[in-house]
Formats: sequence, C-alpha cells, structure tokens
Amino acid sequence: MKFIDEAKIYVKAGDGGKGCVSFRREKFVPRGGPNGGDGGKGGDVIIKASSSHRTLLDLKYQQHQTAKRGQHGEGSNKTGRSADDLVVIVPVGTLLKDADTDEVLADLTVDGQTFIAGKGGIGGRGNARFATAKNRAPRFAQEGMPGDERLLLLELKLLADVGIIGMPNVGKSTFITKVSAARPKIADYPFTTLTPNLGVVRIGEYETFVIADIPGLIPGASQGLGMGIRFLRHVERTTLLLHILDITKDSDPWTDFEAITGELAQFSPELAQKPQIVGINKLDLPLTQGRIKKEIDKFREKGIEILSFSAVTGEGIKEAVGEIARKLQATEKDQNDTE
Repeated sequence: MKFIDEAKIYVKAGDGGKGCVSFRREKFVPRGGPNGGDGGKGGDVIIKASSSHRTLLDLKYQQHQTAKRGQHGEGSNKTGRSADDLVVIVPVGTLLKDADTDEVLADLTVDGQTFIAGKGGIGGRGNARFATAKNRAPRFAQEGMPGDERLLLLELKLLADVGIIGMPNVGKSTFITKVSAARPKIADYPFTTLTPNLGVVRIGEYETFVIADIPGLIPGASQGLGMGIRFLRHVERTTLLLHILDITKDSDPWTDFEAITGELAQFSPELAQKPQIVGINKLDLPLTQGRIKKEIDKFREKGIEILSFSAVTGEGIKEAVGEIARKLQATEKDQNDTE
C-alpha cells in the first residue's frame, strides 16, 4: 500500500432544507390556516479515527467531502427529513488543521475518536410557524441555513513507542525485520526506506511494544534536505528513540550522532529531549570489531552508554530488545509520575 501521510481536503456540511409555504385545503373547512412544515437539518461532516486505516491515501484522491442537505418541509405540517451525517475515516494519529489559519483543530490519537469538522445547517421554518393573531395567513417561509465549509490539512503522525533514527543505511530496516514481523524494503543504497514502517516487538507472553523504522536522516533534514522534515514528525509521538550508528563508514560516528541530534533539536526542542538508546550495528563485520572498543569508550567518556549488535546475524539483539524494553518502561513510569 502506498504510504500517504498528508492530505488537504475541502469539507462542506449539508445545507438545511427550506421551510414550506402551504395552507389547508379541506372540504367543509372554508378558512384553512397555514400548515407549511419546517425544513430538515443538513448532515454534519465528522472525521473519525480508525485503527483499520494506515494512510491518508483515500483522501488524497477524494479531496471534496460534501454531506447531503436536509429535505424541504411539506404541507400538513410535515417536517423535512434531516440528512445523514457524512463520516470520513482517517488513521489513528491524524492531526487536523485549518488549512487557512494553520490552527490545530483536533488530534485524533484514539481509535473511534471523532471531530465534527462541519456542522449541518438548520432547516428553515415553514409558514405555520409565523401565524399570528394579526397575520393568520403568512405567505412566506425561511430558507435553510447553509452548512459549514472549510479547507482542512490532515497530517498523519505515527503512533509508536520506539522510533529508530540514524543516517541512511545504518541498518534500521534490517533491525526492525529481526525484532518484528515488519518486512520493509532493504537494499545497499541510501534512502531505500521511503516510508515509515511499523512493527510489533514481543518481549514476553503478553508484553509488546510498537517500533517505527523512520527513513534515514542527514544533516539539513530539518530544512528539508534528504527526506526532509516530512518524516521527522513521525518521531514526535514516540516515547523513546533508538539511535543506530554504523562505524564501518569513513565518517566519524560521534559527528554523525551530533548531526542527527542537532537536526532533532532544530525541528523540535522537545524532540531533542526524548530519551535515546544508542546502538552500534553490524557487529558481524571485521571493521566494526576492530573499531568498536575505541568508539564505545569515546561515547562513554561523554556520558552515553552504548549497545552493540548485528541485525543480520542476531548477535546482541536479544540484549538490545531487553534494554529497550527496560528503558521504555522506566521512561513511561517517569512520565506518569510527572503527570
């Protein structure tokens, strides 16, 4: 399935039905009074989050969402039927903004959560409503009220416990395939991963956590370079970050680490404050084995503990998952205590 994480849509709630102008016409009733009924209410446009949807692909190609109008009133004091609401389904984790003002309208983070994006217009009153002692035969009725209309910007932010970050080709996709059932595309060229991938990691008979493989970041990502800021927002909701390094490259691992952390800070200061676990991948390669002690010592001197593993052979993966789970539980406990 094609991954679409942003869409702009036009929503139009239904207009209210017109009130009716009508008079009684019955045999043996020479002076029948007004009996025009009210118009029905227009349908609301409701945005609903559902865990059954993964992308905003449907709305990318169905950008106009219009609810039906209420039916007009009829004679014999019959009120027009109100229109059904239009329910637009989006993935859990969708942020709704007013496209004109950029105001955040709703953050749909729970399955089944709804937001009324447009309220249907109220139906107009029929002429029976306007009869008075002085005007017993009013020959007018109200038009229905127009329904709300607006442009909405929808942004999907994935909901995951752990976000995997790092430079391109450090082994993020290989790691997620090793610890979960996710099967992202894996190749030996930069930016193989073009869309975030979610996987569920099982750490016990009943315990699990959700991990997200975020496309590779490079210096300047917060200004739009590489995959740009498009995917940085997907790590905003995560509780913990797993920062994977590859020390077989010519670049300095500490420089790479600082570059990615700097991009997080430029995108969002809160994002840079998220707890991180740092891991060196490709432990199976001789070049890694020859440099790893030196690199681990360098990080420890700066107060950063570091894990090592091979996402290909599985060496150290069990220990890494255990440490991630422990750190995740401790972070969530701290957050709950703070709240």
